[in-house]
Amino acid sequence: MGSFFIGGDFLIALPFLHWAGGKRQLLDKIRTYYPFYRYPNINKYVEPFVGGGAVLFDILNTFSLKEVYVSDINADLILTYKTIRDTPHDLIELLSTYQQEYRLSPFDKKEDYYTDKKIEYNSMKSLTVEKAALFIFLNKTCFNGLYRVNKDGEFNVARGTYKSPIIFDKGNILAVSSKLQSVGFVAADYHVCRSFVDENTFVYLDPPYRALRNVTNTVRYDASQFDDKEQIKLADFFMDLDFTGAKLLMSNSNPKNTNKYDDFFEILYENFYINYVDAKRSINSNPYGRGTVSELLISNYNPK
Repeated sequence: MGSFFIGGDFLIALPFLHWAGGKRQLLDKIRTYYPFYRYPNINKYVEPFVGGGAVLFDILNTFSLKEVYVSDINADLILTYKTIRDTPHDLIELLSTYQQEYRLSPFDKKEDYYTDKKIEYNSMKSLTVEKAALFIFLNKTCFNGLYRVNKDGEFNVARGTYKSPIIFDKGNILAVSSKLQSVGFVAADYHVCRSFVDENTFVYLDPPYRALRNVTNTVRYDASQFDDKEQIKLADFFMDLDFTGAKLLMSNSNPKNTNKYDDFFEILYENFYINYVDAKRSINSNPYGRGTVSELLISNYNPK
């Protein structure tokens, strides 16, 4: 049975990455969907598009659950989570070095340092602590925390113009490590989580958002594209999960921000609950992609 321990262990873990499309600002709205309050049988949590983990950490900070399964198709992201869980002190040692070297570099040399680390990261084939440390370093020094790769799967985001960015918070890394001890991580496509899901599970899905018309999609997690065909496949998967009796919640863009006649999601999820919420987005060169926009929260249960 899920149980509450708000304030119980006094250890709060926060997301350790900047992440485009992160859900920190929507947590107040997403919390109203948490099923643990009304459905005492829910004691498992699944998040197959973990990204920056805002919802994951909010749940870990608030509830004590029987099992937690987390996945993402981004293998380096999952490597980083597992590295923090398993070898946080080795990671902290490397991040301390990167942070000191970067801060001590003259401003006109920071670009060279960043480029060298990006090349080093892209050349690494094995999943190591060093690669996880570089993943965090690049995330904290690149433009707006974007993770984007080219068609060859190489990270290609430009450096951000930060003079002295905070690469990591030692206390938070250790808190995150503690919270993740009982969390299972898998680098995989979202379909793989299916075997873990049953009637005792809360599943939160935060897939790559459907691109809005006339708005550039700046986030590309791997060399493939999450286009409308993929959105339809995800809707089929959502319906399949519904048959398990699990409680499901999904986030996505609202096409009506740029085309009031676009009923793409209303048609796909006509048998489910769709709620429209406001969110502030800033990572886009097009004005439609900045400021307050409407987003969707789709569930298979009434949150009210």
